[in-house]
Amino acid sequence: MNATAKNSNMKSKGKVYLIGAGPGDPTLITVKGLELLKRAEVVVYDYLASPKLLKYVPKEAEFIYAGKKGGVCHAHTQEEINQMLVDHARAGKIVVRLKGGDPFIFGRGGEEIEELVDAGISFEVVPGVTSATAAATYAGVPITHRGYTASVAFITGHEDPTKESSSIAWDKISTGIGTLVFYMGIKNLPSISKNLIANGRDPQTPVAVVRWASTPAQKSVVGTLANIAEVVKEGGITPPALVVVGEVVNLREKINWFEKRPLFGKRILVTRTREQASELVRLLEDQGADCVEGATIAIEPPDSWEPLDKALTEIADYHWIVFSSINGIRFFFERMNANGLDTRALHGQKIAVVGEATAEVLKEYGVIADLIPAEYTGDGLAKSLIDQGINGKKVLIPRAKKAREIVPETLAQHGADVTVVPVYQNVQPKGYEKIVAELESGRIDMVTFTSSSTVSNFIEMIREENKGRLLNNVALACIGPITAKTAEKKGLKIDVQPEIFTIPEMVESILDYYAK
Repeated sequence: MNATAKNSNMKSKGKVYLIGAGPGDPTLITVKGLELLKRAEVVVYDYLASPKLLKYVPKEAEFIYAGKKGGVCHAHTQEEINQMLVDHARAGKIVVRLKGGDPFIFGRGGEEIEELVDAGISFEVVPGVTSATAAATYAGVPITHRGYTASVAFITGHEDPTKESSSIAWDKISTGIGTLVFYMGIKNLPSISKNLIANGRDPQTPVAVVRWASTPAQKSVVGTLANIAEVVKEGGITPPALVVVGEVVNLREKINWFEKRPLFGKRILVTRTREQASELVRLLEDQGADCVEGATIAIEPPDSWEPLDKALTEIADYHWIVFSSINGIRFFFERMNANGLDTRALHGQKIAVVGEATAEVLKEYGVIADLIPAEYTGDGLAKSLIDQGINGKKVLIPRAKKAREIVPETLAQHGADVTVVPVYQNVQPKGYEKIVAELESGRIDMVTFTSSSTVSNFIEMIREENKGRLLNNVALACIGPITAKTAEKKGLKIDVQPEIFTIPEMVESILDYYAK
């Protein structure tokens, strides 16, 4: 058999990867699990697997939701899931079965693998961070501690309903194990407490119940075996949640860390483009915020590349190239490459950028900015260029199709020969209903704006007449004075604006706002 035939035969063999997605925080997936997601052709995912992990899957892959909620709302039966895995693998696909937590700890992973073995399907299992350890850790409860316990047990709080009798040895675990962690135990919590107490566990034993562990929506309550069912009911705790029983729960008061982060419990709507939202979202989430990505602008290429293509043929004639946005840089260099050019074509030009963040992106293309203004605004950029002596100089400004005219107009007024070329355009994205629904829910604490376009499109999306109602008791944050001025013209009151107009400084200002 020749090499081509061998490769063809290898590709025809499908395989199933059973991957533990971790407890909820998408960054807790293993490195191997993440790499396999990037190769998937079919993904069968659960309710407890973070949807954010799906962005790593190739867009052309097939996505199949197989979630179960509270044991009653099933997208597919277990038998149907088993058959799907077999069928897609037999079709030669790389199949990822993405399960919350660890697939072999109350994840029914063993049952699915048995079916694959019986069907002769190749498979691998990738462990995940199990929800039990994550829930305890993120609630500030070490499930083992030399001063408290030498043993721990993981127990299901929801046994197979078809079993004739319980396989839990209540008489053994009640007093024989230091820390008990119950999965899926909310519904049966009164029965769990009753069985433990009846079999010798002290009714005053501390208990913690943790919902949506490791996510911004995490909520924890603490009680005792005697009253935890009532505490959970009063706290509105519903599945998915884990129950931790044992003296180690007392340590939560001292080492609770996750829920004490400064923005924990704050739900913040980020209106930046999907491509650019990651830095802001990451910094806010690091401080505990629950971020909702609701882009109010999308970035598209210009209607025509002709103006830029013409400028590129004459690039040697320009003295300055001026970038006022990150998107301007990315589209400019992508088009340069499409025209068979690289950074060597810019050996005779000076490059000006609007700020440090823009300069950092420029470095990604191997170019160091010659000019960064002290004030990161269009006005500051224009002033700095004038100070360089712009009279008689040819200036190229690659930018958005629609943008403020302050830079080209000011430079032209001071004798520059300015050419403005559109390299991208801002358009309204689809799916704005999500933004309106989030605001309608009353759960949004703050909305962030990082450009005038995000403000203008936001108002169009929610409609002018609805802004008073939807933004009642919602704080508004703007990255700088230009964006704030646009917001004020739209009748919005700005609560947060940093003195230095960058994403990190904006986050610092948000922290200061809530600290006060």
